[in-house]
Amino acid sequence: MIQFPSWKNWNYALLSRVWVFILLLGIVAVMILSGLFRFVFSRPVSAEIPEGKGRTAAERIIQINILNGAGENKIARKAMDYFRARGFDVVEVNNFDGIVARSYVIDRVGDTASSREVAYALGVPDSLIESDVDSSLYLRCSVVLGKNYRTLKPFK
Repeated sequence: MIQFPSWKNWNYALLSRVWVFILLLGIVAVMILSGLFRFVFSRPVSAEIPEGKGRTAAERIIQINILNGAGENKIARKAMDYFRARGFDVVEVNNFDGIVARSYVIDRVGDTASSREVAYALGVPDSLIESDVDSSLYLRCSVVLGKNYRTLKPFK
């Protein structure tokens, strides 16, 4: 004689499969929404100098230097690799005069659009952009890495 599982056991088995299906469906939905959010709301980094901001035909890419003010070895090199991978022209990597607590960006030519792009790429707010115009440096911005460098995009 064929024995069928009791209604009670069959009901629990079906119910547990339905819950597993709903859970998996929810995980997939969250993954799709997070990918969509990153694609739609997270703007890409652009290393190009905006039109009309002191840009000549030869100047298309933002030139920066990176200064290590954290007092730890090889972090400026890691930041250099990060910025170069995103299209920035890193012309110098050096040590900063002293140790600083917070990382920031220095605008060297008065081009706030380029400075904001560098700050966005670094992962610091626009409030951490300082202006110190020095046209003898032949670059748009300086990035100063501070003790908080682990919180920045190149180090995540």
